[in-house]
Amino acid sequence: MRALSRPVLVLAAVALIAAVAAGAVLWGRPAEVAVLEIRPQTIEQALSVVGRARPVQLVQVSSPNPGQVVRLFQDEGDRVAAGAPLAVILATVEQAQTEVDVARARAARAAATEARLSHDRIRTLYARGFAARAAVDAARAALDTAEANVAAADAAVRASAERAREFTIRAPMAGVVLVRPIDNGQVVGAGETLFELGSATGVEIRAEVDEAYADTLRPGQAARAAVSGSTDIFPARVTEVSPRVNSGTGGRPVRLGAEAAEGLAPGRSVDVTIIVDRRQGAIVLPRGAVVDATAAASVYVVDADDVVRVRPITVLPWPSVNAIVETGLSAGDRVVLEPGSTTVGTRVRPVTSAAER
Repeated sequence: MRALSRPVLVLAAVALIAAVAAGAVLWGRPAEVAVLEIRPQTIEQALSVVGRARPVQLVQVSSPNPGQVVRLFQDEGDRVAAGAPLAVILATVEQAQTEVDVARARAARAAATEARLSHDRIRTLYARGFAARAAVDAARAALDTAEANVAAADAAVRASAERAREFTIRAPMAGVVLVRPIDNGQVVGAGETLFELGSATGVEIRAEVDEAYADTLRPGQAARAAVSGSTDIFPARVTEVSPRVNSGTGGRPVRLGAEAAEGLAPGRSVDVTIIVDRRQGAIVLPRGAVVDATAAASVYVVDADDVVRVRPITVLPWPSVNAIVETGLSAGDRVVLEPGSTTVGTRVRPVTSAAER
């Protein structure tokens, strides 16, 4: 094999030196790190919950007496007027008692008629001198007793009729039959729900809010709502925040009035975003940029010399998508978006992106 010429060796040596030099430059070049440049902005502090639509008024209709359903007048979806009959419960004993009381009332009136005639005859005899004063007084007492018996009998008839009417179940208000869990011929107990009526006009949204955040809610706060699965948003407003906490769920019931929500079916799930506050000059950043958020929250920032430093911060305890920073950061700070991609004290090449909500 022929030996390589001197010029070729020189060129090879130069190329090798150049490659080593380029590798050294690349090896010593700082790594790129994505950072977020802080730009304070106006944000909405909002609370998102899932509620359920329901009529403004909802009434459970039951029977005060047990018995068998012998007739149904209304079905689910029917509109009813106040006082309209909904169902009839078998009331054989009560009807028989009413008939007995009616018969007793007729007997009492007959006895009163007889007592009145007797009283009139004795008064006539007394006027002619054929009867004593004591007989007149006795006849008067007998008449008073008979008339009192008539009044008592009439009251018994009214009471019996009222008890019998209790077996005809009527609508306590005008509305729509939402639920009818009974069928004709079914035996029901006293107090058992026979119908559920909802007001015909007006829909509200009921939701439960975690007690940790419910204290920030006030009647009158605006909200945005959308039927679950739909992109159509309609306005709503908080109307009531219950002081009661559900011991089972730790939530407080909240009521919202639905504005311009025609056709919102009762029972439908609704996604609600309640606007709690609007913060000006707020600082937000992705939660993934926060280190040890549950204990001592901090972030990695890139200083003026492009060196990574650790910075303690305080984060508002709020269930928002992005973390709302209360202290520790200011406009122009460059926050490392992925703290796991670098270490404190490392020089980096920051790649800046604009702050997002």
